[in-house]
Amino acid sequence: MVHVLSSRVLVRPADPERSRAFYGQVLGLEIFREFGTGPERGTVYFLGGGFLEVSGRSQEAPGGRLQLWMQVADVRAAHEELVARGVEVLRPPVREPWGLIEMWIADPDGHRIVLTQVPADHPLRYRPGI
Repeated sequence: MVHVLSSRVLVRPADPERSRAFYGQVLGLEIFREFGTGPERGTVYFLGGGFLEVSGRSQEAPGGRLQLWMQVADVRAAHEELVARGVEVLRPPVREPWGLIEMWIADPDGHRIVLTQVPADHPLRYRPGI
């Protein structure tokens, strides 16, 4: 059995500085650690229960498979804030049939990000009889 001690999602952006500005300033993710120097340095951000590492550089367009799921306390407030910061919203907040409120944005390289709010009455928070 593999005993995993830690994990993170790795993003290799076309323009690392632009991606660091997006994740650090636009989304406001806190930095866990940084390594290296100059424009190719790596930055690791807290992602709630995980980490997102922006490091290196990619010459290729993203494959479209990487998607990030981020839970927020208030997705409608996040929507207003991100629109005010100029983030392109792919889909505004919608209550999904499964009960979560979700909106979709993309990072500068086109990686899709879902911001999700778990309502107080959702089974992820509330379990009758338990």
